[in-house]
Amino acid sequence: RRTWNREEWASKAQTRESQDRAASKLHHEAKLAGKKFHRPPTPPDASSTTARAGRLNLEENLNKTTLVPAGAGVGKKGRGAGFYCEACDLTFKDSLQWVDHLNSKQHLHAVGERDEVVVATLEMVVERLAWLKRRREEEGRNAEEVDLAKRLAERARAEEEERVQRRERRKIFRRERKEKEKKLGKEGRDGDGAERGGEEEEDPDAAAMARMMGFAGGFGTTKKRS
Repeated sequence: RRTWNREEWASKAQTRESQDRAASKLHHEAKLAGKKFHRPPTPPDASSTTARAGRLNLEENLNKTTLVPAGAGVGKKGRGAGFYCEACDLTFKDSLQWVDHLNSKQHLHAVGERDEVVVATLEMVVERLAWLKRRREEEGRNAEEVDLAKRLAERARAEEEERVQRRERRKIFRRERKEKEKKLGKEGRDGDGAERGGEEEEDPDAAAMARMMGFAGGFGTTKKRS
């Protein structure tokens, strides 16, 4: 039989009641002041939702093969084939569900953020504009001055190098084609000479037999017997 520590649970109940009373008091004060009440976050060190620093790479696993467990294709729990969230241990099959999950309260709570956005004040906007101005000035000092004549000269030099390379490729192609044609012509001439030489050859036994039988021209063949 399971037993319970009454003192421990009593202290937890008292702590929860005190937190609820404090939240109710803050809610009442905000209502009287005409402001919106924000419940303290859980956990207490959770931060407000901020904009993403970079773009979502939805094509990271495109045309790639991924090894997944045997039962990963059932449900969303655990790692499977698709978009996997390590904070929530969930897998989503398409990008729409993946983006909706990243913006959901479940995911924000898992990564330690609240589903509330801090409204920018005038001081924050002025500070942001000043920072952008400083960054633009630094980029302007570090950027090299654009020299139009230098860029045109570099472009002309690149085009000349490209023309030289094309000319060399054409020369190599023509040389290879001539060598190939010369080789084919030589083989053809050698074949004709061998054929004519074979026609001029005569079997001595066949010639002697033809003379004995009275055939001056032989038996009509000059092919050498093997």
